[in-house]
Amino acid sequence: MNVNGLQAEMQAMGLEAQNTSRPATGQQVSADFGALFNDAVKSVNQLQSQSSDLSTRFDQGDHSVSLSDVMIARNKSSVAFEATVQVRNKMVEAYKQLMNMPV
Repeated sequence: MNVNGLQAEMQAMGLEAQNTSRPATGQQVSADFGALFNDAVKSVNQLQSQSSDLSTRFDQGDHSVSLSDVMIARNKSSVAFEATVQVRNKMVEAYKQLMNMPV
């Protein structure tokens, strides 16, 4: 186990965290979250497209695509979609809680 490398990495991360010149604003955080969420949705869309493509190729008799490849791709896209839906549900729930807070 390389403890020195891990320690050096942790120290570098600590210095980086301390050297923030200005605090993150709400606008900056929302832009970062928006970009992150957009990338996640694009990733889910890509997984679903790959799954659909493999399924179509298998249905058309492409011998380079096996049934296991199709099933794995479908399960990956299904899990990714369900995770995205759960994140959306949590975000809606958090928004509702914020809106119901007394001022």
